[in-house]
Amino acid sequence: MPQWIQVLLSTPDRPLSPLGRYTQWNGFLYLALGFVIYAWPGVMGLVGAAPLVGQEPALYRLIGFAIAIIGWLYVFGGRANRESFGLATFVDRILVPLFIVPLVVAGQVDPMLVLPVAILDPILGIGAFVIWKRQSSQAA
Repeated sequence: MPQWIQVLLSTPDRPLSPLGRYTQWNGFLYLALGFVIYAWPGVMGLVGAAPLVGQEPALYRLIGFAIAIIGWLYVFGGRANRESFGLATFVDRILVPLFIVPLVVAGQVDPMLVLPVAILDPILGIGAFVIWKRQSSQAA
């Protein structure tokens, strides 16, 4: 097995912190969601999104692929066990509604497609912040 794969799959040097575990499990969630959207673009219809027409299934597959890549990075960011990475996920997730909601208000995107993300992402980000806060106060 090539060395880079061995390093990639090696276990972390120390047990994961609560924030590291949370970030890693969020990554698994994103990986699963991304793969489902990639494999079955019509799944978004289950949450009320409009039926897909034309080349929209391909666009949804691209979105699913991007979500899976984000999940991959979260999994390995969590395995890195760095508070800075966990807090970076808090910041990026808090920004999500600032970019999505204006698109909904302008009528440029189907609300049922993006509002679940605009709600879930900040909640998961706040979860990361709460875990970090609790973890840092226990260490002090």
